[in-house]
Amino acid sequence: MKTKKIVIVFGTRPEAIKMAPVIIELNKHSDYFETIVIVTAQHREMLDQVLQVFKITPDWDLNIMKKNQSLSDITIEVLKDIESIFKKELPDMVLVHGDTTTSFSAALAAYYQRIPIGHVEAGLRTYDHDNPFPEEGNRQLIDNLSDLFFAPTEVTKQNLIKENKPSDRLVVTGNTVIDAIHYTRNVKVEHSVLNLMKSKSEQKWILLTMHRRENYGEPMKNVFKGVVELTERYQNVEFLMPVHLSPIVQELAREVLGDNDRIHLVKPLEVNVFHKVINKSYLVLTDSGGLQEEAPALDKPVLVLRNKTERPEGLEAGTLRLIGTSKEAVFSEVSNLLDNEKEYNKMAQSENPYGDGLSSKRIINKIKEYFDSKPLEK
Repeated sequence: MKTKKIVIVFGTRPEAIKMAPVIIELNKHSDYFETIVIVTAQHREMLDQVLQVFKITPDWDLNIMKKNQSLSDITIEVLKDIESIFKKELPDMVLVHGDTTTSFSAALAAYYQRIPIGHVEAGLRTYDHDNPFPEEGNRQLIDNLSDLFFAPTEVTKQNLIKENKPSDRLVVTGNTVIDAIHYTRNVKVEHSVLNLMKSKSEQKWILLTMHRRENYGEPMKNVFKGVVELTERYQNVEFLMPVHLSPIVQELAREVLGDNDRIHLVKPLEVNVFHKVINKSYLVLTDSGGLQEEAPALDKPVLVLRNKTERPEGLEAGTLRLIGTSKEAVFSEVSNLLDNEKEYNKMAQSENPYGDGLSSKRIINKIKEYFDSKPLEK
């Protein structure tokens, strides 16, 4: 029986974290699948950290990252470069993840080559193309091109059904980031940031991350001002911010937060270190998507610095709270969780709706089912 060639494409740190468990699981089935990994390096340094932790060596590296590159630059580079690779590799399926410009461009290239597309983390929606931008547009476009849909929750599955996606091509898998956390839990690591948190273990550490384009400028500045006010009010609180490599985020973080000795600005962290930081934190302030899934898996409340989220399951379960980006909201919502133990425990003890760590197995089983329904080449 001829093996099926599965090409996996990703380019950013979050994609790499969530696709790594899928690659690991595919490699366990080498009698059935040949796995080819293509990275675009839309995020170079942050991507390489993840590859190292999960011991993944790409077969192809497009290395497209350029200073101040636009979304159009990324789309054009990926489309142009990946088409020639698809023609050489002749994959039986291309797997993409989520909602990045890399994923959309790779899906479009696969569609042009008439290659079946599997979408990991399919069906997330805000139905507002500006929130988040460009992710909302990307994921809707990817789902309109895809052949298999790996929905992380029942809610995301229902979104796809409402959009008339074929039900026999849909499966609820859970989110692969939970698989990744199960992996990193077993990886021993030493790091200066972990040592810092340990040296001040009596403090309540709050993890802060921001990087969304729609939050550039005043929204981000307002959040940072709220954080500064919190350090003035609460002497037992320390903030840790792994600062995204975006020059805009770097500049704003230095400008507003840089002179505060209880706000620690650090470089982006390796994923195994990052998961341990979440575990040591009291709560999480973020505009990230992945952290809305990761932190609840480690029993940490998440205050989401956005006006809308494509992860309503977390809101319903009580693990997340949508607070926007005003200085007043940041101050009052964090204060509430610092002052109100009952309210904190209610969020921390809510059940994580994003899975059990077996998502990758379900994805591979669905891919097998897809190919088994078709005549196999001898």
